[in-house]
Amino acid sequence: MSRSRARVATDRPARYGKQLASHLGRKVQAEWSEEEGRGSVAFSFGTADLVAEPGGLLLAVEGEADRLADLEDVVGRHLVRFGARDELVVEWHRDHGEPGLVHRNQEEPPAGG
Repeated sequence: MSRSRARVATDRPARYGKQLASHLGRKVQAEWSEEEGRGSVAFSFGTADLVAEPGGLLLAVEGEADRLADLEDVVGRHLVRFGARDELVVEWHRDHGEPGLVHRNQEEPPAGG
């Protein structure tokens, strides 16, 4: 199994962790513990762990090497969308040294420009 991690800087890590678990839980098995400030998501092709800590939300995904980018994409894309106002950035770091995906909100180009 391959693993990738990201630390997302935010002053509301528990809020985003809970929102991410709740949203993804509509389609897959997911849980969030308010008391522990942590949660998990079980996809058919891997897992994600979410941990709120002061100043950030820690993300870790694990799955087969050929599906690692898919896990990074699903978790990172949704989180960045939820945190658009806070301009969250998710930069994944894979355990085997290969660069992971980077998720951030893209500014729309000016009309007529």
